[in-house]
Amino acid sequence: MKLQGPAWKRPARRWVVSFGLVVLALGALTTPAFADDENGDDDAGVDQNAVATAMAAPLVAGTPCTITARACVDLDSQRAWLFSDGAIVRGPVKVASGGNGKATPIGHSLRVYRKDAEHKSVESPLPNGQPAPMPWSVFFADGGIAFHSGSPTRSSAGCIHLADPDARAWFNYMAIGDQVQVVKASQELPRHKAQPAVSKKAGEIDPLRGLHDDSAPAPDGNSDGSDGSDNSDDSRDSN
Repeated sequence: MKLQGPAWKRPARRWVVSFGLVVLALGALTTPAFADDENGDDDAGVDQNAVATAMAAPLVAGTPCTITARACVDLDSQRAWLFSDGAIVRGPVKVASGGNGKATPIGHSLRVYRKDAEHKSVESPLPNGQPAPMPWSVFFADGGIAFHSGSPTRSSAGCIHLADPDARAWFNYMAIGDQVQVVKASQELPRHKAQPAVSKKAGEIDPLRGLHDDSAPAPDGNSDGSDGSDNSDDSRDSN
């Protein structure tokens, strides 16, 4: 026969269990509500106030991103832009996002957390086993997701491929902490249907010298990024 402990101890045990359940319940109530997963949002784990602010702001005219962003990616059209205070300073440029079950995460307030002009990926090596080059990498999401030089006609393993001149422009322009929005126009345009978009004019980005205004001398070569040639090696990392 199993003996019970002293009677005076049993209520204490029940009190401990009850207290634990109350703590768990309070924790669930105070945990921030993350963006809904059905849209594939990667806003979980980031500042939810920043997410709410970004989603409530008006769109930059001609894009599916809001004025709080510094870089915008539309997964529907496979295009990207750079913004400065709600004005387009570069774009649209052609990009290639993740494919083959490795989609680029959607997010309204992703942040640049690392830059590496000569990054090499050990996660996705070349066929010969060597780390794959990812020039001009600007990392903005968990899992090593970055903008970098790569074929804008070939899907990645989650990163955003940019033609080399555009990748250099993104690298030169973006700073640590800058907001990146990766969205789908088919979701964002209806959401902002009743809100006027912001239309402002700004200069272009010179990939070698950064932002300049419209009165500055035109840079050598093709730096507008709209139809820049792909200088990337097809054997590069699929990221």
